[in-house]
Parts: sequence; structure tokens; C-alpha cells
Amino acid sequence: MTIPLDLPSELEHELATEASQLKLPLSEYILRVLSFRPLLQNPPKTGLDLVTYWESVGVINSRPNITDSQKYAHRLRDQAEHRERD
Repeated sequence: MTIPLDLPSELEHELATEASQLKLPLSEYILRVLSFRPLLQNPPKTGLDLVTYWESVGVINSRPNITDSQKYAHRLRDQAEHRERD
């Protein structure tokens, strides 16, 4: 669905800046912000609530290629510690 929207210039600039920092097109960033609205209206109150939310939006189990998370985390740390500096 396409909805024409007239934003105040200050809000447009603020959203464009945030989108730019994330290297996202403005329209995609606005869509992400709107999709988080339910979470902001009713934030998780416990760790279990947060895990349930992450499962519902696909964060948990979003990387099925990672079969051993501890080994993967160790490899990432090792790569970060040994990367070449500019």
C-alpha cells in the first residue's frame, strides 16, 4: 500500500539522518519504526517476555547456519582481536 505523507521538515530531516546512519532508504527506515510501535506501546517486562517477542519477530533462530553459537562467538572475537588496523 502506498500512502502519501506530508511530514514536517524537521521530522523528515531527523528520520532521514537516522536512516542514513543505518544505511537504509528513508522509506524502509520509516516502515521499521512503524513496525516497532506495538513493542513500544507494550514493552517486555521480563526476560521471558523479551525472548517471546524476539521469537515472534524471527530474531531467535534467524541464523540456522550457526549450529554452535559459542564456537561462532569465539571465532568472531578472535577475528576482531586479530584484524588489521588502519
